[in-house]
Amino acid sequence: MPAELFASLAPTPLAERMRPKSLAEILGQDHLLGPEGPLGRMLAARKLSSLILWGPPGCGKTTIARLLAEATDLHFEPLSAVFSGVADLRKIFEAARQRRKDGKGTLLFVDEIHRFNRAQQDSFLPVMEDGTIVVVGATTENPSFELIAPMLSRARVLVFKSLDAEAVEKLLARAEEFEGKTLPLDADARLLLARMADGDGRASLTLAEEIWRAARTGETFDQAALQNVVQRRAPIYDKKQDGHYNLISALHKSVRGSDPDAALYYLARMLDAGEDPLYLARRIVRMAVEDIGMADPQALVICNAAKEAYDFLGSPEGELAIAEAVIYVATAPKSNAAYVAYGAAKRAAKEGGSLLPPKHILNAPTNLMKSEGYGRGYAYDHDQEEAFSGQDYFPEELGRQTFYDPPERGFEREIRKRLDYWAKLRKDKAGH
Repeated sequence: MPAELFASLAPTPLAERMRPKSLAEILGQDHLLGPEGPLGRMLAARKLSSLILWGPPGCGKTTIARLLAEATDLHFEPLSAVFSGVADLRKIFEAARQRRKDGKGTLLFVDEIHRFNRAQQDSFLPVMEDGTIVVVGATTENPSFELIAPMLSRARVLVFKSLDAEAVEKLLARAEEFEGKTLPLDADARLLLARMADGDGRASLTLAEEIWRAARTGETFDQAALQNVVQRRAPIYDKKQDGHYNLISALHKSVRGSDPDAALYYLARMLDAGEDPLYLARRIVRMAVEDIGMADPQALVICNAAKEAYDFLGSPEGELAIAEAVIYVATAPKSNAAYVAYGAAKRAAKEGGSLLPPKHILNAPTNLMKSEGYGRGYAYDHDQEEAFSGQDYFPEELGRQTFYDPPERGFEREIRKRLDYWAKLRKDKAGH
């Protein structure tokens, strides 16, 4: 079969055919490529250091790496961490050393650099240190968690942004000019297409190709028809990586900030992306004890009940119970007094060591213990006026401590009154 026929059966994707030929064509990364941006300054000086390009898919990391090599007259050596090992790296390093002797530098582009293990990452350090290669690594994962500290100390991390709606629209307009035809979409469907791309330039061009392939002569798609043609593109969300942590953080902080609408939005985002509802239920229980605490002790009961309801009902009905719990904790009075008190008590316990409680509150089941003073002078609170003895229960070496300081909010107003009243009684009894 002729090679031309093979090519027609597997045409080059539009995103590849439209790959920018110059840095000026890159969209959405002006904060890096502009005259005052880090890459803009490096290019002006024609001095490129090792870089880690961190950002979501389809924002131009690979293209920029290739163009940086061209702009600085470096040999471009691409490598995928998925398919390569230490043996491949050794060959590349040796070739770079020889190339350097001939007066030519090397830019080694490592796609998905976070896939390399610690030993593989260690192998980069000598050649980065002596300038044999300039490493440009691309990753969608947080480098702080995925890359070793020595590599991060030898490279600069640049944060790439998802393409905003304006950048996606410019890219679609370029695609129309490149293909010599307009997208068969009405105005609302065009806006929907930009949202479907979810900040991913490559995805927007892939969707555009699907639309052109699907459209019949003279046909124009509205929003419903567009969704039917391209189906539904899943949100960019990895349940084990940054998307997961970003959204659960946003949900938690929205609850803490008493914004039920934002909290419901992030809950819906995570459920829509396939997050385990029981994981969310557990996190909401944590919010109840960490951020509401004793300001509304009922919050913990409600959140536990939501978890049980989801266990009983399953999806999708049980998700409503989780949503109700989110609304409850978001609108509940907030207090981290119990959380702070427990942390302070843990520190005191750790720093104080194995201090013996005061002997008057220790039981004395043997004569020896009685002779040592165990239990002597203990006042049984229920036999005292106000059912309060005011005795000190802390170890003598530690002295009385205050960990729990409830604010004047929610149910803790009542707790504050009780504590203040007991403090007054304790003071009065100590003065007698």
